[in-house]
Amino acid sequence: MMERLGLGDAWSRVPARVRRGLLPLVVFLLLIFYPSYYGDITSAIGSSSTEAQLVPTVPTMVIMTVYVIMALGLNVVVGYAGLLDLGYVAFYAAGAYVAGWFATQQFSPHNVHILSVGVPSSIQGFHFNVWLLLIVACLFAAVFGIIIGLPTLRLRGDYLAIVTLGFGEMVPQAVNNGDNWFGHNITNGPNGLTPIDALGFGALHNEVSFFPSAYYNVTNAVSYYYWTGIALVVFTLFCCIRIRDSRLGRAWIAIREDEIAAAAMGVPLMRTKTWAYAIGAFFGGGAGCFYAIYKSSTFPGDFSLNISITVLAMVILGGMGNVWGVCMGGAVLSYLNYQGLEAVGNNVNNLAGTSFNVPQYTYGIFGFIIVLMMLLRPEGLIPGRRRRVELELGVEGGSLYDASA
Repeated sequence: MMERLGLGDAWSRVPARVRRGLLPLVVFLLLIFYPSYYGDITSAIGSSSTEAQLVPTVPTMVIMTVYVIMALGLNVVVGYAGLLDLGYVAFYAAGAYVAGWFATQQFSPHNVHILSVGVPSSIQGFHFNVWLLLIVACLFAAVFGIIIGLPTLRLRGDYLAIVTLGFGEMVPQAVNNGDNWFGHNITNGPNGLTPIDALGFGALHNEVSFFPSAYYNVTNAVSYYYWTGIALVVFTLFCCIRIRDSRLGRAWIAIREDEIAAAAMGVPLMRTKTWAYAIGAFFGGGAGCFYAIYKSSTFPGDFSLNISITVLAMVILGGMGNVWGVCMGGAVLSYLNYQGLEAVGNNVNNLAGTSFNVPQYTYGIFGFIIVLMMLLRPEGLIPGRRRRVELELGVEGGSLYDASA
């Protein structure tokens, strides 16, 4: 009589590739159907209770997708290539203003419509197809990244960080004063650009009713923005994983490990670093464009230095170089920033009878979290294998061969 295989034996017989892909697939399905069962969760807890506030709302989930995309883009620069970038918000701003320029009435009385959806032809301004704008924003930010990278990537270490910090501070000031660039109103200054055209599928709605002609035509528009954000995250993940395993990705890792040795082995330093900046900026610009379309506005105040620091903290918290860790770091910190800390504070105040305003100390709490992580788990929540070995063997800036000898 044949013995019955235990559950563990059956699981071990599943191919390793299938086992590795099963967890991401389950998480992906849970995320896709989140708007469907979010209401059931809050109803079970009690929608008016403070505990229900801990469950991220669908709008918060949209913002989380934006920050995950930005964190993945910065991970290309910091985690793959080992280049410290403190001005990443500049690429985020570049993408947002592409949406503002080509999907608003900013440049009235010009009246240019190119495959626009949900926008009457009588409305003045530039109105390009918003899906096309997502691509244009990514490419524009990538070119902007090359322009910034060419004069700065000859620097290394702290000097590179200071220069990128300067660029990150220049861009918000430039758009804030862009209402009088050479006598022309380009960015509308501190008043920003609004309203920005909504996403939509136009005539495709007639063929497939699930795709709305314009998102504002449906009652659950935020759910469609959330699903769009998830699709962009999946696209970013796919690109980051494929690039990491490519020849270019291996060149980045070589530069990160030892720049001098990489140059001696024939890796073109400037070209390889510039590619890292361009690709990181590509995803940052897409995230900025998508978020501006979701908010239907963009303002200079949206691009403070705090965003660059927060996104860098997401990469460090999650685990530099590991896309899954960076996704977790981006999701956790963006949730805490936009909803979690306030919800935790309300629960603590209800239990203790206090009136402590937790969100007021957001960045202090973030700083404490980073310090705690550096002390207890410096490799991050889900570290990359190389990073974990470096920290465990104590060979940061050295050689794995020397450490193992």
